[in-house]
Amino acid sequence: MSKTTAFLASAPLGPLTLPNRLVMAPLTRNRAEADGTPTPLMATYYAQRASAGLIVAEAATPNAVGQTYPNITAVHSARHVAGWRQVTDAVREAGGRMFLQLQHGGRVGHPATSGLTPVAPSPVPLPETIFTPQGHRPAVVPREMSEEDIRTTVADFARAARNALDAGFEGVEVHSANGHLLHQFLAANTNRRTDGYGGSVAARIRFTAEVVEAVAAEIGAERTGLRVSPGNTVNGIAEGETEEIYPALIERLGGLGLAYLHLVYADPDAPVFRKIRAGWPGVLIANPVLGEELSTGAVRRASERLLDAGADLIALGRPFLANPDLVERLRLGAPLNPVRDRYFMYVGGATGYTDYPALGEESAQPSSASSVALDGPRVA
Repeated sequence: MSKTTAFLASAPLGPLTLPNRLVMAPLTRNRAEADGTPTPLMATYYAQRASAGLIVAEAATPNAVGQTYPNITAVHSARHVAGWRQVTDAVREAGGRMFLQLQHGGRVGHPATSGLTPVAPSPVPLPETIFTPQGHRPAVVPREMSEEDIRTTVADFARAARNALDAGFEGVEVHSANGHLLHQFLAANTNRRTDGYGGSVAARIRFTAEVVEAVAAEIGAERTGLRVSPGNTVNGIAEGETEEIYPALIERLGGLGLAYLHLVYADPDAPVFRKIRAGWPGVLIANPVLGEELSTGAVRRASERLLDAGADLIALGRPFLANPDLVERLRLGAPLNPVRDRYFMYVGGATGYTDYPALGEESAQPSSASSVALDGPRVA
C-alpha cells in the first residue's frame, strides 16, 4: 500500500469496520438549542460529512453543571436523546458511523450559562474570561468537588454513555483533554487536593480512570474511547509531570480493551507520543497540529507522518469542517475550502456550518457579519 492511499484503507475499530482511516474530530459549534438539544441543522451538518471513516460528534455534557458555553449539546435528558437520534439516523442513512464525545467543563463554565456554580477538583478559577449568553464575563471560583460529587459525576458519565447508545451512537469518547474537568484533575495547578484524588500522579489520574472504567462497564469497553492532550496548556492548564501522567494512565486502562485512545496535538517526534504509542496496546487515533493555511498536501503529509509513527487512525477537525467531502478531495488531490473562522462558534445558523460547498458546487457567500471567532488554539 502506498503512502498516498494508506489513510484511505479500511480499518477495524471495536465492533466496526471503518471504510477509511480518517476520523472527523469533535468540534464544538454552538448550534444546539439553549437546553442542549441537537437541532435538525446539526443532522444536516453531520450527514454531509458521513464519508469520514468515523465521526466523533461534538462534546455533549453528561449533567447540567458540566455545561461550558451557550448552545452546546447535552445528553442527560430524554429530549437530548431524541434530538441526537435525528442526527445519528441522518448519518447512518448517509452511510456513516458516529461516536459521541462526553465532556464536563469543570471550571470552564459560568452561572450565567448553566444557572449553576461550576465544580472542579479545587477552587481555582479559570484565569481568563468565558463566553456566556451575555458575552464574555470574568470566570467565577468553582466549588471544590466532594468525594460524593465525584461519585455522582462518575455515575453521570456512565448514564450519559447509555443515553448515547440509546440515541443511536456506536460508542462514546470520554474527554480528558483541553483543560476541562477530567484534565483539571490530571493537572497539578488545578488539582490541589490532599485526598485520594490529588497529590501524586497515581491519585491525579484516578478520576479519569474511574470515569472510563464506569463507562466501559456500562456500554462495553469496545464502545468506549478516551481523548487526552498531553502538555496542552489551553484553559490555563499546567500539568506538571506530563511524561509520568500519561504512561501511568494508559498502564491502568490498557487492559480494558478500549475502542481507542485519541491523542490531541500529536507530534510523532515528541517523547510523550513515543511513550504512549509504545505503551498503548490498542487503536491510537492521532490528531495532528496543522498550520493556518490548510492544503491537501499539508493534510496528507501530516496524516502520513503519524501513520508512519504508529498511529492507526487520523483525526482531522478544520479540514472536515470546511470540506464536507474531505475524503474525496484527499483521494483526488483536489484543493480544500478555506475555513471561515468568523462563523465558527457562538453565531448559530447555517453560515459557516452547512454551506461549505462540495466539489463541483458553487461556493456559498456569508450572508451576515459576525465578530466572534474560534476559541483557543488551532488543533486539527
